[in-house]
Amino acid sequence: MYLSTVSRPDADPPSSDPPSSDPPSSGRSRRRWALVSGNVVALGTVSLITDVSAEMVTAVLPLYLVLGLQLSPLAFGVLDGVHTGASALLRVVGGFVADRFRRRKLVAGVGYALSAVAKLGLLLAGRSVPAIGAVIAVDRLGKGLRSAPRDALITLSTPPEALGRAFGVHRAMDSVGAFLGPLVAFAVLLAVGQSYDAVFVTSFCVAALAVVVLVLFVRERPTGAATEGPDDPKVSLREAFGLLRGRRARRLLLAAALLGLATIGDGFVYLLLQRREDLGLRWFPLLAVGTSLAYLVLAAPLGVLADRVGRLPVVVGGYAALGATYLLLAGPVHGWPVVALTLALYGAFYAASDGVLIALAGPVLPPRLRTTGIALVQTAQALAYLVSSILFGLAWQAWGPENAIRVAALAVAVVLVATVVLLASPSRLFTRKVPR
Repeated sequence: MYLSTVSRPDADPPSSDPPSSDPPSSGRSRRRWALVSGNVVALGTVSLITDVSAEMVTAVLPLYLVLGLQLSPLAFGVLDGVHTGASALLRVVGGFVADRFRRRKLVAGVGYALSAVAKLGLLLAGRSVPAIGAVIAVDRLGKGLRSAPRDALITLSTPPEALGRAFGVHRAMDSVGAFLGPLVAFAVLLAVGQSYDAVFVTSFCVAALAVVVLVLFVRERPTGAATEGPDDPKVSLREAFGLLRGRRARRLLLAAALLGLATIGDGFVYLLLQRREDLGLRWFPLLAVGTSLAYLVLAAPLGVLADRVGRLPVVVGGYAALGATYLLLAGPVHGWPVVALTLALYGAFYAASDGVLIALAGPVLPPRLRTTGIALVQTAQALAYLVSSILFGLAWQAWGPENAIRVAALAVAVVLVATVVLLASPSRLFTRKVPR
């Protein structure tokens, strides 16, 4: 299904020109027909399998914590923030190590393995909230290790003008796993009679399979990619910190942090939907399926659109969809059509923002520091998300869920204006389109 022009060159001999140089017209024509490299497909397969495992747990965890263990909204907000924010510092460390030793696949593999083992930790945690929080933190540490090296491998396996398409295809494959995960959890719960332990064990087995696929099929240095030469000096800490001196990089990091502040956790969104529509508890895991379906359908087309019309407009449109999602959750209209529209908009938000933001960042970051730079962007979002989750939990307890979500919608509007001011630029690095 997917053709490769990056990892498997055509009969023409490889060019010695840098990756940013314009290819011959025939090569450009062939590349336009190609979708993504084989390495991107392999990484997408790993993400697909991993997301089946992750979403099995994510789909039942809010229900288990809030309704099963009777956690308050604030306590759930803290745990949900830890779920993403705990990995913040390790993201940067992992990104730097991957760049310095040029072992992005190895660092990503350690992260995937760590998250797989954490699924078994949920069995040992029992009903202890601190233990559950520690296990969640370990799982997120694994994600923190793997995300930046994985995304760096994608950017280094793809021509700059096709980054939106590559991330769109990868995120589409990832969303297939997110779509299947809650369904698998739903089936397991039906089969074993509401046993969360069975969900955790099945999740571990699936995650272990993803590690095997990574080891066997993902390559560290795809042929023809913009990789470093063997005689290049190793990346130093001073060079890594030098990223922060770049004006575009600083603006990108600030925008990523602001966008993270405007985002509340999936668990809050689904709990609000379940609460306002009075949905049966057995249907709760299927709410994530609706979001994942929209993500699956829209990720690749929006990635291609981002390459053609500019990545910043697509990101802005995604966060506009997020604001509309929050307004629907606070609105007076009820019923299944509203539920479907809410989940569709939420999926559109992820499809337009997740991979596209990294695709926007890719050309700004030098190949030698690509993993470190992506890790900094992800860390800025993760730390902001930690703050956002705690603040939203506090707002829920103090003002009620409806008022809290209205404030979140207002925050999205303010952040969108600030993001456009920060990132709008005539530079082609931010608005590069696919050449015709």
